[in-house]
Amino acid sequence: MFTGIVEELGEVADLAGTSDDSALLTVRGSLVSEDARHGDSISVNGVCLTVVDVGDGVFTADVMGETLRRSSLGSLRTGSPVNLERAATLGSRLGGHLVQGHVDGVGRILRREPAAQWETVTVSLPPELGRYVVEKGSITIDGVSLTVTAVTEDEFSVGLIPTTLKLTTLGHKRIGDPVNLEVDVIAKYVEKMLRDPR
Repeated sequence: MFTGIVEELGEVADLAGTSDDSALLTVRGSLVSEDARHGDSISVNGVCLTVVDVGDGVFTADVMGETLRRSSLGSLRTGSPVNLERAATLGSRLGGHLVQGHVDGVGRILRREPAAQWETVTVSLPPELGRYVVEKGSITIDGVSLTVTAVTEDEFSVGLIPTTLKLTTLGHKRIGDPVNLEVDVIAKYVEKMLRDPR
């Protein structure tokens, strides 16, 4: 479980064996690696990955085919920046919202509208996720917990403050770039309970 508050902007050191079935991802991130151990969970662009090796400021994780198909991790290249967050502990502050690191779909950056001190970013919304996204609700984009400022049938917008623009990948994304989306898990549980109240 994560909070959607990015701890570090890391960098892909290597992505080996990329295929439809699996890949081995090595990420440079001195902060999240300093106390990481084999078996720990680290969110990489919103995807919960399990550490299989760690040392000298880098960690390595296996990425299975299901993850490659459901996320944008397969499009990463050596040198790509990535948002990193270690798993929350029971003593962690919940600065964002409850984030599982289980990507629900991939959207694409449609528009960027800069203002004096912040920026509105609009992202395409996969049809199967639309019912879970509401104005003023929470959504995770590439592992960043954000508040939805507007939503239509096929897109939604968020406002990015200067800190988010500077310290996460969202400040560098271009029009057309893919982003990992995770909707609020509470909405999915509510839907299931209403559909099947047994």
